[in-house]
Amino acid sequence: MPDPPAIKATPEQLDAVVYDADGLVPAIIQDDETGQVLMLAWMTAETVALTLAEGRTVFWSRSRREIWRKGETSGDRQLVRSGHYDCDGDVLLFRVQQQGRGACHTGRMSCFHRPFGSGRNEDRQ
Repeated sequence: MPDPPAIKATPEQLDAVVYDADGLVPAIIQDDETGQVLMLAWMTAETVALTLAEGRTVFWSRSRREIWRKGETSGDRQLVRSGHYDCDGDVLLFRVQQQGRGACHTGRMSCFHRPFGSGRNEDRQ
């Protein structure tokens, strides 16, 4: 499959993104076809720019303190279909085409597979 096209954000749009004291902004990752929320990860100004330029998700790992491209080792890549910022500019939303097993490191499609409430089972997918 060819690389996804870049998203050309304007300087004004990029300037509207608000980062926290650590230079991070949360990014919600959503399946473009189903609307299912797949994961939440953190981005820096650099990884936002890389995501838009490369057309695939690129994040900042808070634990490893380094840039990571989703699926680089697992093959579970996320091809960006659209990118959005909220009204305050402090949360991002990327709609993606998920490749591979899924977004979660456990092998599930979504990281949000554990419901609250008694008598509820973990979502199997």
